[in-house]
Amino acid sequence: VVALISLSFGGAVGLMFLMLGCALPQYNQYWPLFVLFFYILSPIPYCIARRLVDDTDAASNACKELAIFLTTGIVVSAFGLPIVFARAQLIYWGACALVLTGNTVIFATILGFFLVFGSNDDFSWQQW
Repeated sequence: VVALISLSFGGAVGLMFLMLGCALPQYNQYWPLFVLFFYILSPIPYCIARRLVDDTDAASNACKELAIFLTTGIVVSAFGLPIVFARAQLIYWGACALVLTGNTVIFATILGFFLVFGSNDDFSWQQW
């Protein structure tokens, strides 16, 4: 229960930073909300690979490594998009900093979710 509450709090704080980067009166640009697509896409490759892969093999698995590679690409893209927006002067650098802070918190929360609920057999994310 404590893990679930702390993960919820982490997600709320990360989304708060993202919204502050968009909705503060001095920034007032909603381009950084495109980062939400990366939040949704980031766990998908690993979830698919986890369903397809048999964990009894002790050797390295190409499917799981590809999933981790794709997830890493999605996460790096989520950090790169606000920087590209700021360099193109679509958003201010302060908004970029808030979005990057929100990205850090959200991706740490997603990682925490997989660490807490990914290995436990009696209560797992696969049930959802």
